[in-house]
Amino acid sequence: MEFSREFIALACDKGVLRFGEFITKAGRKSPYFFNAGLFNDGASFGALCGFYARSIVAAKLDANMLFGPAYKGIPLVAGTAMRLAEMGVNLPYCFNRKEAKDHGEGGNLVGAPLSGRVLILDDVISAGTSVRESVEIIRANGAIPAGVVIALDRMERGTGALSAVQEVRAQYDMPVVAVATLNDLIDYLGDSEDLNANLKAVKAYRTEYGVSAG
Repeated sequence: MEFSREFIALACDKGVLRFGEFITKAGRKSPYFFNAGLFNDGASFGALCGFYARSIVAAKLDANMLFGPAYKGIPLVAGTAMRLAEMGVNLPYCFNRKEAKDHGEGGNLVGAPLSGRVLILDDVISAGTSVRESVEIIRANGAIPAGVVIALDRMERGTGALSAVQEVRAQYDMPVVAVATLNDLIDYLGDSEDLNANLKAVKAYRTEYGVSAG
């Protein structure tokens, strides 16, 4: 999708996507590093939420509510809800606290009551822990987890033959939509004079650790 390229361009410009030698949590030497936390000003974060909103609309996901897992999902779900409303799609949203509050409204959920079919918004899926916790919260409140939307799908194997994204799809039988994938990144590098020097290393990494489909 065209906005996947726009997203990658923004990520490179902001230093959210960097190239070099990085060690992943799995101990792999990766030629690129993605840190969505560096979308840390109003303009770039607003643009990021716009990409999430466009991805949700383009994927025609069957959902009527958004959920953001603490902590990264909190600003993401609020910002994306605003961007969706600007596009004529007004969805309620909710997020959780890490610690339950015993005064005021109490509990560990903030926002609209969880109900119906709920989309989970996160930055990436690595171990799938955040998704699992989100699914448990959604189900505990009588709602249905309807899918996950992330910024980047690294499309690499986890502990087995599947990627983390594929594992989530299989385990919960729900769609996972990414604003951009590793394949989108490789296509972008191939067309970029400034970043083309990184293409060989990223392709080699995909050959060694990648999965055939997202």
